Amino acid sequence: QVQLVESGGGLVQPGGSLRLSCAASGIIFSINAMGWYRQAPGKQRELVAAATNGSSTYSTDSVKGRFTISRDNAKNTLYLQMNNLTPEDTATYYCAASTFGGAGSIYFDPRRYEYWGQGTEVTVSS
Repeated sequence: QVQLVESGGGLVQPGGSLRLSCAASGIIFSINAMGWYRQAPGKQRELVAAATNGSSTYSTDSVKGRFTISRDNAKNTLYLQMNNLTPEDTATYYCAASTFGGAGSIYFDPRRYEYWGQGTEVTVSS
Protein backbone atom coordinates (compact mmCIF):
# COMPACT_ATOMS: atom_id res chain seq x y z
CA GLN A 1 0.00 0.00 0.00
CA VAL A 2 0.98 3.60 -0.65
CA GLN A 3 -0.24 6.63 1.24
CA LEU A 4 -0.18 10.11 -0.27
CA VAL A 5 -0.63 13.35 1.65
CA GLU A 6 -0.88 16.68 -0.15
CA SER A 7 -0.18 20.07 1.34
CA GLY A 8 0.42 23.63 0.23
CA GLY A 9 -2.97 24.70 -1.06
CA GLY A 10 -4.68 27.91 -0.09
CA LEU A 11 -6.04 31.25 -1.20
CA VAL A 12 -3.87 33.33 -3.49
CA GLN A 13 -4.41 36.42 -5.61
CA PRO A 14 -4.23 36.26 -9.41
CA GLY A 15 -0.62 36.34 -10.51
CA GLY A 16 0.54 34.74 -7.29
CA SER A 17 2.34 31.47 -6.64
CA LEU A 18 1.86 28.33 -4.61
CA ARG A 19 3.91 25.19 -4.17
CA LEU A 20 2.05 21.96 -3.62
CA SER A 21 3.75 18.99 -2.00
CA CYS A 22 2.77 15.33 -1.95
CA ALA A 23 4.49 13.13 0.59
CA ALA A 24 4.46 9.42 -0.15
CA SER A 25 4.79 6.65 2.39
CA GLY A 26 4.32 2.90 2.50
CA ILE A 27 5.62 0.62 -0.27
CA ILE A 28 7.18 3.56 -2.08
CA PHE A 29 9.74 1.52 -4.02
CA SER A 30 6.84 0.21 -6.10
CA ILE A 31 5.84 3.67 -7.36
CA ASN A 32 6.58 4.49 -11.01
CA ALA A 33 4.56 7.34 -12.48
CA MET A 34 3.19 10.13 -10.31
CA GLY A 35 0.90 12.96 -11.27
CA TRP A 36 -1.09 15.97 -10.22
CA TYR A 37 -4.76 16.13 -11.18
CA ARG A 38 -7.25 18.85 -10.44
CA GLN A 39 -11.02 19.04 -10.31
CA ALA A 40 -12.99 22.25 -10.34
CA PRO A 41 -16.64 22.33 -9.19
CA GLY A 42 -18.89 20.88 -11.86
CA LYS A 43 -15.99 19.77 -14.02
CA GLN A 44 -14.21 16.50 -14.69
CA ARG A 45 -10.92 15.67 -13.06
CA GLU A 46 -8.07 16.60 -15.39
CA LEU A 47 -4.38 15.81 -15.49
CA VAL A 48 -2.24 18.85 -14.78
CA ALA A 49 1.23 17.33 -14.85
CA ALA A 50 2.93 13.97 -14.49
CA ALA A 51 6.43 12.64 -13.90
CA THR A 52 8.15 9.34 -14.47
CA ASN A 53 10.43 7.73 -11.93
CA GLY A 54 13.26 9.10 -14.04
CA SER A 55 13.54 12.61 -15.37
CA SER A 56 10.68 12.86 -17.85
CA THR A 57 7.73 15.10 -17.18
CA TYR A 58 4.51 16.17 -18.87
CA SER A 59 2.37 19.27 -18.40
CA THR A 60 -0.98 20.04 -19.94
CA ASP A 61 -1.01 22.96 -22.37
CA SER A 62 -2.96 25.31 -20.10
CA VAL A 63 -0.22 25.29 -17.45
CA LYS A 64 2.92 25.08 -19.58
CA GLY A 65 5.31 27.86 -18.72
CA ARG A 66 3.53 28.46 -15.40
CA PHE A 67 3.55 25.14 -13.52
CA THR A 68 6.53 22.88 -12.90
CA ILE A 69 6.31 19.33 -11.61
CA SER A 70 9.30 17.84 -9.85
CA ARG A 71 10.06 14.76 -7.88
CA ASP A 72 12.52 14.24 -5.04
CA ASN A 73 12.84 10.49 -4.65
CA ALA A 74 15.22 10.90 -1.71
CA LYS A 75 12.44 12.68 0.18
CA ASN A 76 9.63 10.59 -1.35
CA THR A 77 7.92 13.81 -2.31
CA LEU A 78 6.27 15.14 -5.45
CA TYR A 79 5.99 18.89 -5.97
CA LEU A 80 3.98 21.22 -8.15
CA GLN A 81 5.30 24.76 -8.37
CA MET A 82 2.50 26.99 -9.63
CA ASN A 83 3.29 30.51 -10.81
CA ASN A 84 1.20 33.25 -12.37
CA LEU A 85 -1.99 31.69 -11.10
CA THR A 86 -5.32 32.66 -12.61
CA PRO A 87 -8.90 32.16 -11.36
CA GLU A 88 -9.20 29.31 -13.87
CA ASP A 89 -6.67 27.37 -11.80
CA THR A 90 -9.09 27.26 -8.86
CA ALA A 91 -9.72 23.60 -8.06
CA THR A 92 -8.99 20.78 -5.68
CA TYR A 93 -5.60 19.35 -6.57
CA TYR A 94 -4.92 15.65 -6.13
CA CYS A 95 -1.66 13.75 -6.09
CA ALA A 96 -1.69 10.30 -7.69
CA ALA A 97 0.75 7.40 -7.84
CA SER A 98 0.97 4.38 -10.09
CA THR A 99 2.78 1.09 -9.67
CA PHE A 100 2.04 0.06 -13.25
CA GLY A 101 4.74 -0.14 -15.88
CA GLY A 102 8.33 0.81 -15.15
CA ALA A 103 10.60 3.69 -14.31
CA GLY A 104 9.95 5.36 -17.66
CA SER A 105 6.19 5.10 -17.55
CA ILE A 106 3.91 8.10 -17.54
CA TYR A 107 0.13 7.99 -17.68
CA PHE A 108 -2.67 10.35 -18.63
CA ASP A 109 -5.60 8.07 -17.78
CA PRO A 110 -6.54 8.45 -14.10
CA ARG A 111 -7.49 4.76 -14.05
CA ARG A 112 -3.79 3.92 -14.29
CA TYR A 113 -3.17 5.50 -10.90
CA GLU A 114 -4.09 3.22 -8.01
CA TYR A 115 -3.28 5.60 -5.17
CA TRP A 116 -4.68 9.05 -4.53
CA GLY A 117 -4.25 11.71 -1.89
CA GLN A 118 -7.14 13.43 -0.16
CA GLY A 119 -6.73 16.62 -2.18
CA THR A 120 -5.72 20.17 -1.37
CA GLU A 121 -7.79 23.17 -2.34
CA VAL A 122 -6.38 26.01 -4.39
CA THR A 123 -8.43 29.19 -4.72
CA VAL A 124 -7.26 32.03 -6.93
CA SER A 125 -9.24 35.16 -6.25
CA SER A 126 -8.78 38.84 -5.62
